Amino acid sequence: MIEVIDIHVYYGDSYILQGVSLHVKEGEIACLLGRNGAGKTTTMKSIMGYNPPARGSIRFDGQDVTEQPVYEKVRRGMGYVPEDRRIFPNLTVVENLEVARLPGRSGQTAWNKERIFSTFPILVKLRDHKGAELSGGEQQILALARALMGNPRILLLDEPCEGLAPIIVENLGEIITSLKAEVPILMTEQNAHFALNISDRGYVIDKGRVRYEGTAADLVKNKEVQQRYLAV
Repeated sequence: MIEVIDIHVYYGDSYILQGVSLHVKEGEIACLLGRNGAGKTTTMKSIMGYNPPARGSIRFDGQDVTEQPVYEKVRRGMGYVPEDRRIFPNLTVVENLEVARLPGRSGQTAWNKERIFSTFPILVKLRDHKGAELSGGEQQILALARALMGNPRILLLDEPCEGLAPIIVENLGEIITSLKAEVPILMTEQNAHFALNISDRGYVIDKGRVRYEGTAADLVKNKEVQQRYLAV
């Protein structure tokens, strides 16, 4: 569904991504793990078009989308939940959802407000609350729900667990797992235990390069990689 091929990304004179390659297939969750500053968020932003690669390519559903702007990728079916969530603080929960609404796609069950409220019952009682009034966990769930309102064909989740209480993390893991049957997911995460528990495959990135690729089960067993690159 997504194929990232040898991308190189710079911030000014800083060489951030140094030939990153990865892919996500239908029906799976793939995670990108690494320490702070390893290149996880830059990879996500490059895929989405915020920081296009200087070299390399990005393919989505077989089409080269490397040079396409963010809005075009969203229209094509990329759903993105950024690390800082980007909830509109002065809009209500319902308004935050409506802003992101796109038509349903052929062969998929459409996401609309009714389905969102059924899937995320916590949002029902918050529907008229403004974004600024929500807790961090509530904002994260709203950010995920808002991405689904775009009826994506793939979801990119950047650090979904950051700053959340353990009970919220557990609930979020259940929600993400339930979604993979209809939309593949690429997730970055510092919480390796959480990510590997719900992922099918994992990549480990360090200093802008992928150092390890394998099944989640294999990565769980590989203590050397965990200690060297994940500090777990």
